[in-house]
Amino acid sequence: MRRRDFITLVGRTTLAWPLTARAQQPTTPIIGFLRDGSAEFNAHYVAGFRKGLNETGYIDGQNVTVEYHWLEGQYDRLSTILADLVRRRVAVIATPGTPPSLAAKAATATIPIVFGVGEDPVRQGLVASLARPGGNVTGINFYVNEVTDKRLRLLHDLVPNATRIAVLVNPGNASVTESTVREVQKAAPTMGLQIQVFNATTIGEIDAVFVTFARERPDALFVAGDAFLGS
Repeated sequence: MRRRDFITLVGRTTLAWPLTARAQQPTTPIIGFLRDGSAEFNAHYVAGFRKGLNETGYIDGQNVTVEYHWLEGQYDRLSTILADLVRRRVAVIATPGTPPSLAAKAATATIPIVFGVGEDPVRQGLVASLARPGGNVTGINFYVNEVTDKRLRLLHDLVPNATRIAVLVNPGNASVTESTVREVQKAAPTMGLQIQVFNATTIGEIDAVFVTFARERPDALFVAGDAFLGS
C-alpha cells in the first residue's frame, strides 16, 4: 500500500467510526490532525486524507473543518496542542504516527482518536486487541517495524559484501527507535553484520552524522522506518 493510500484510509476511518458522537454536535465538526514534518512535506498526505473524507461525504471547509498541526520534530508541543483540542471538545483527533497517537490517548478517554502507526498498537498500549480495540481509540497498523528484519536482509542482498552497517534513528521518536534497534540487533548476527547506531533528531544532527559517515565509511546505511518524516 502506498503511503498516500494509507493516509486516505485513515481519512475514511476518521469520520466513518464516530458517527454517533458527530451527529450529536450541533455545529460543524472539527478534526484535529497531528503529524510530524512540515506543511510543505505533508502536502500529498493532506490530499490523500481529504480524499478519504470526501469518499465518506465530508468536505473540508464545508461540512467539516480540519485543523492541521505539524510537529516538525518538536514532540514537546504535543501536550499543548492536545490540551487545546480536548478543551474545545473537537469531534475527532486523527494521529498518523506513534508519538501523537500515544500522546492523544493519554490526553483524552472520551474524544474519538483514529491512529495510523507502524508498530503493533496492542504492544504500544493504544488498543486492547486488534479485533476489539475498545475505548475511544481505533486505527490502522502500517506494519513498518514488523518488516525491519526483511528490510535489513534486502539491504544485505543489495550490498552482499557489506559487514558494517550504520543504523540511523531518531531518539525523539522513541517507539520507532526502540523497536528498530531491537529488531536490527537481533537480525544482524544471523547475516554476519556489525551494527553501529547513530542518533539524530534535527537537520543539524543529521548533517553531523553524515560527516561522521564520511570519516568512518560504513558499508551501508539503514534508516529507521518513518522516524525522519519531514526532515
